[in-house]
Amino acid sequence: MSPLAPRPVRIPSGAVAVDGDLTLPEGAAALVAFAHGSGSSRHSPRNRQVAAALHDAGLGTLLIDLLTPEEDAADRVTREHRFDIPLLAGRLVDAVDWCDEAAPGLPLGLFGASTGAAAALVAAALRPGRVGAVVSRGGRPDLAADALPAVRAPTLLIVGAADAQVVPLNRDAMTAMRAPAELRLVAGATHLFEQPGALEEVAALARDWFTAHLVEAGA
Repeated sequence: MSPLAPRPVRIPSGAVAVDGDLTLPEGAAALVAFAHGSGSSRHSPRNRQVAAALHDAGLGTLLIDLLTPEEDAADRVTREHRFDIPLLAGRLVDAVDWCDEAAPGLPLGLFGASTGAAAALVAAALRPGRVGAVVSRGGRPDLAADALPAVRAPTLLIVGAADAQVVPLNRDAMTAMRAPAELRLVAGATHLFEQPGALEEVAALARDWFTAHLVEAGA
């Protein structure tokens, strides 16, 4: 299937607006908003590869920058924003609300990578009636801490089996969650899933999770 052209969008969030790329295949059955990890952006090739797999399955995507260009430039020097989960989650909640106007009626899921996974889980806890599924890639769900028991959306935690520091953080997070949650380890993969076939496995797992919990469950 040929690549779909994303539509640039601006999403208001308090006194600022953040940039995003919205892609809606014809007849899209659901929409997935992506929250990138620390030091990354909506142009992340890893997230775009996962998004392409979702497009092929008939799912729309919204890849967004949770920081403004000015905040991102400062963060690359000071690292002051990348672990500010309340800020990142607040921006993602505003994006969730924006989706109600941009894609009304579509079931909504969240895909978070690294620290973006914590923002996705907090946003899911704050919008329990709107977020239908969450997928975390190499995530830091521990940074969502107190929000974990309030998440209602079925959550898939994908971690590289060789990501020694992050695997136990995800195991511990699962014990704090009340929503249906699964942990899938990608054999041989490290934190960035750079090994051959690792990211393809992530994309397939995410596609199947969102299809099951956003499309098939709704049907």
